[in-house]
Amino acid sequence: MATTEGALAGVHILDLTDERGIYGAKLLADLGADVVRPEPPGGDPLRQRGPHRQGVADGSTSLWHAFFASSRRFFAVDPTTPEGAEQLRRLVERSDIVLTCDGSFGTAAVDLDTARKQQPELVVVDTSSFGPNGPWRDYLAPDLVAGALGGACATTGDVDTTPLKAFGELNFMVSGAYVAIAALGALYNVRQTESGQQVDVPVHECIASCLEHVFMWTWYGDDLAHAEGPSLPRRGSLHWSNAYVVMQAVSGSIMVTPAPDPQALILWLVQEEAHEDLLDEKWLEPENLLAYTERLMQLVRDWVAKQDVEELFFEAQSRHCPFGWVLPIEKVALNPQLEARQWWVPYRAGTVETRGPGAPYRFTETPCSLGSYGEPGADSAAILADIGWEDAS
Repeated sequence: MATTEGALAGVHILDLTDERGIYGAKLLADLGADVVRPEPPGGDPLRQRGPHRQGVADGSTSLWHAFFASSRRFFAVDPTTPEGAEQLRRLVERSDIVLTCDGSFGTAAVDLDTARKQQPELVVVDTSSFGPNGPWRDYLAPDLVAGALGGACATTGDVDTTPLKAFGELNFMVSGAYVAIAALGALYNVRQTESGQQVDVPVHECIASCLEHVFMWTWYGDDLAHAEGPSLPRRGSLHWSNAYVVMQAVSGSIMVTPAPDPQALILWLVQEEAHEDLLDEKWLEPENLLAYTERLMQLVRDWVAKQDVEELFFEAQSRHCPFGWVLPIEKVALNPQLEARQWWVPYRAGTVETRGPGAPYRFTETPCSLGSYGEPGADSAAILADIGWEDAS
């Protein structure tokens, strides 16, 4: 049974998502909503996704699925049969929110337009690759394609490399986060107005919305000093301002910036006798600002190259210089800050318990917690009883 304590306790959600929206369902489920995830009698195909604990793919050992389908109740159903279609319809009837993805399992068997007319407070959040209209509405986009067409890939890599794929399925994590935001926003509206709504979450638009400053070069390039055309060349880790730079130190890399207090960094360089001409009055002239930034960062780069990365990070933080030690994944997994906040939480895949990332938020009164994680169709009998199915045992 999913957790019944949390910020969303008492909210019933039907989860008909695929990779594009499943992270949103997870965020809502971990907040205490009762989230039912129907799957084929043979099990959700996403259960076969690796990595697998002990290398076995028997439907309950996928660490990927254990994370993304956490706190769910699993219902085995065949929507191609009259009984299965009716069971899904009854699940919609008892739902406050229905999460769907275009073409995902079970969506063809439910008539959500009719359901919304019969249930005025129902919220439907539908995730698709490109939205319900427009010239690309019928196109498909796996995560890498979504990142390419949304513009995220174009900003990765360096000037002399091809575009790079982001780690994992970051594009679908973004769309999943938007699914949760959309569902919560629509639920708030229901509680204020007693009126539900249909929310469309196109992955393509989610990715484009995260490009931050990138579009300003396209629209306002003629007015910007760094512009070399409709967009900046790929610049690796380098921020457009040239004031946030990943630099190589001894035994590692570190993100360095003079923000928010350049004088603190300059004072440090003076104390280290690494400032050279930074105190020259010519740098006070506004027209020399860009040249000054370039000079400052070059001197910092030369200085950082001689420093131990770990010692430099802690010294910078003590001086309120927000340098960021670039941690490899294995060091993130052992990070003392995350350990101190009990961020890692236990996940169960089959009979084996492992650790995984915790919630990206912390509620003081209604904390996030993980419910049980079961094998395919583990909660079918209880769910049939919930919907008053006559054959429930």
